[in-house]
Amino acid sequence: MAFLIEKILLITVILFGSLGIAMYATWGERKVAAVMQDRLGPDRAGPFGLLQPLADGLKLFMKEEIIPDRSTKFLFILGPCLSMLTALMTSAIVPWGPDFVAASGHIFTLQVADINIGVLYVFGVVSLGVYGIMLGGWASNNKFSLLSSIRSASQAISYELPMGISLIALLMMTGTLSLREIVQQQHGFWADGYFSWNFFKQPLGFIIFLTCSFAELNRAPFDLPECESELNMGYHQEYSSMKLGFYLFAEYINLFVSSAILITLFFGGYNFPFMDQVATGLNSPILFTLICVLAFMTKVICMILFFMFVRWTLPRFRFDQLMKLGWKSLIPLALVNMLITAAVILLFFNKP
Repeated sequence: MAFLIEKILLITVILFGSLGIAMYATWGERKVAAVMQDRLGPDRAGPFGLLQPLADGLKLFMKEEIIPDRSTKFLFILGPCLSMLTALMTSAIVPWGPDFVAASGHIFTLQVADINIGVLYVFGVVSLGVYGIMLGGWASNNKFSLLSSIRSASQAISYELPMGISLIALLMMTGTLSLREIVQQQHGFWADGYFSWNFFKQPLGFIIFLTCSFAELNRAPFDLPECESELNMGYHQEYSSMKLGFYLFAEYINLFVSSAILITLFFGGYNFPFMDQVATGLNSPILFTLICVLAFMTKVICMILFFMFVRWTLPRFRFDQLMKLGWKSLIPLALVNMLITAAVILLFFNKP
């Protein structure tokens, strides 16, 4: 019973935390755009515009619910619900911090589910997320929405391949699909005469994975499903009120969770330099755990800001350029990276 209560509390914290971060990521996006374009950004609703996300959320709640006459009503409603569900499901296997041992000896795990196929779980749920966009675009009975959803599906299929291949090289090094074990292998910052974080061991794999993440998230310069100049608003053109809000929230929750997974896989997760010395000096397990969670969230926020900076820096690709980059550049690069990793492991780390 205690285990069930512990997991329910953790799920609740992660759920509301994800929603809160997604809400204020919209504020952060506007502020980043304002700084890069020499503007002020939101500054009317509350100090520094901090109440602007609440005002936007209230506006979406109060707007009229419109369902087009010729739409497929059930699928039209299911689309944004599925996008929101899959966005939240991905956070279940992220290790947010180290295990905390209470004075009673009970171990609190800051991870909803430590499954031994965590990486495959992420890919499975991300693949399901495309169905939310496809259903919404098709059920709207709007040609622009349909074209947008088809673009999104073809983009996801094209970039999941190099993303998966780039991860194979990482999995060959770690020997596990569990995200918690991958984080534990990156303990601290320096081990055995070299950096322990996977970014330093797989720099090309990280670049490929990061590029594919932009495409999977439909973020600029790969925001072809939502390009206003060609497809109006894209797959959510016919949506209003909170159904539109679900699509927008799902996009920012995906941004948050994808950043968390990137940090987990390549930047040590909750590990940070000199963490062992900090743990010894504090002599307080709960305070050390909080510092680890803070270090993890700091890395995640930096990654989110990087995604935002890129959006307001690079121009949008054409769709043929998008496909060409995925199939003719990233897939061969990912294969080469995998073969080089295999050769290095065989020659230098597999000696009898």
